[in-house]
Amino acid sequence: MAAKDDLGRYGEELVARRLAAAGWQVLDRNWRGTRGELDLVAMDGSELVVVEVKTRSGPGYGHPAEAVTAAKLARLRRLTGQWLAEHDVRPASVRVDVVAVRTDRDDARVEHLRGVL
Repeated sequence: MAAKDDLGRYGEELVARRLAAAGWQVLDRNWRGTRGELDLVAMDGSELVVVEVKTRSGPGYGHPAEAVTAAKLARLRRLTGQWLAEHDVRPASVRVDVVAVRTDRDDARVEHLRGVL
């Protein structure tokens, strides 16, 4: 397994634990649709939130959230529609959040960007 895959899993696990500790209900992790994957799907109260997690081990590739392009957001929108069609969940509203995780040795900094879509 590639080191970047391990890093990505680490970031997703860290974010899932933080969301659960904040009272969110994590409904799905690494859900695969026909054209991609949703990292996390959770309920924040009555709102369905699709969470895209981007993790970087240092500043060499820029801020993690910069990797979420307009094309990626469009794909997330389509995948969210597919997820909703396949699950019996009727949220009051839906949003997409991006969580940027930067790790430096044993420290992780997490930045939660709400409602990017």
